[in-house]
Amino acid sequence: MGGFRLTDRAAREREEDQLAPAATRSAATRGRAHPEPEDALRTAFERDRDRILHAKAFRRLKHKTQVFLNPDGDHFVTRLTHTLQVTQVARSLARALGLNETLAEAIALAHDVGHSPFGHLGEDALEPYVAGGWHHAAQGVRIVEVLEQLNLTWEVRDGVRAHSWKIDPPPATREAECVRYADRIGYLSHDALDAIRAGVLRPEELPARARAVFGEPGSEMVGAMIEAVVRGSLSEENTAGSVVMAPEPLAAMHELRTFMFDRVYMSDTAAGQKHVAIDVIRRLVDHHLAHPELIPASYRDTEADRVTQVVDYVSGMTDRFALNMHDRLFDADASAQMTPLLR
Repeated sequence: MGGFRLTDRAAREREEDQLAPAATRSAATRGRAHPEPEDALRTAFERDRDRILHAKAFRRLKHKTQVFLNPDGDHFVTRLTHTLQVTQVARSLARALGLNETLAEAIALAHDVGHSPFGHLGEDALEPYVAGGWHHAAQGVRIVEVLEQLNLTWEVRDGVRAHSWKIDPPPATREAECVRYADRIGYLSHDALDAIRAGVLRPEELPARARAVFGEPGSEMVGAMIEAVVRGSLSEENTAGSVVMAPEPLAAMHELRTFMFDRVYMSDTAAGQKHVAIDVIRRLVDHHLAHPELIPASYRDTEADRVTQVVDYVSGMTDRFALNMHDRLFDADASAQMTPLLR
């Protein structure tokens, strides 16, 4: 047969028998909200990965902020490139630990689809409109379950729900724990690199311990952090059997994260943009609350209340779409004051 060998779903599921005991097997998934016939070729988690890659929310990530709002340079990290970096790290961790690499990949690809425009500043802007606060992880679950109805497996949805360390309870699978670490590894290493590129930081200003343990931001730091998670997870001291980073590097990572919040995420540069981004988003929300008929039918959950429909729409916007809509809806003088601050 031309040197080929059919590797169908059943064969791939049998290959998963060779994974580590802690791995999640696709044949043992808790299933989908709406049962479907199995695919002849792909496992359940492979189907999830493919659905996420083709989702509209995933495509929009290319024009959403990671840290620096609407930057001029071509090499700054966007929400999409961050997602791809997190996916690579999560796959590396899962493979090294004998876990289900495809499940880790699917969770990582979907973990940020719920992000608002302007990154975490957008999250702050939407906070007053949602009882209990608005969080991109919950919105990500809402997107895949309701707005795009991807009908993903329970394990992927659970990983998206709890990919952020602040979410409790934590995720149920070790693969999702890999994504938690991959997210932190991705944003710390590459956000530091972007901050240096933007002139916000000098390399020598990074914490000495972080540089000694992990090396310089970029591939060196990513590789060292991955190795630290693998080493910590395989350590005899890891009696819980969870995905963890070795203690010394973990302390260095915490120090680096605190430094990044002080010097980058909450810096004067970010603070100067914050009120602008929040003002843009809240103007858009308030305008659509007054004119809900402007929400496209293709992005409207008609069973939801008006506030939820509006927040769904505005939070799904890309940075450029939000700015362009703001320009169209409001006077030119206000737009002229806002837009340059976001570049």
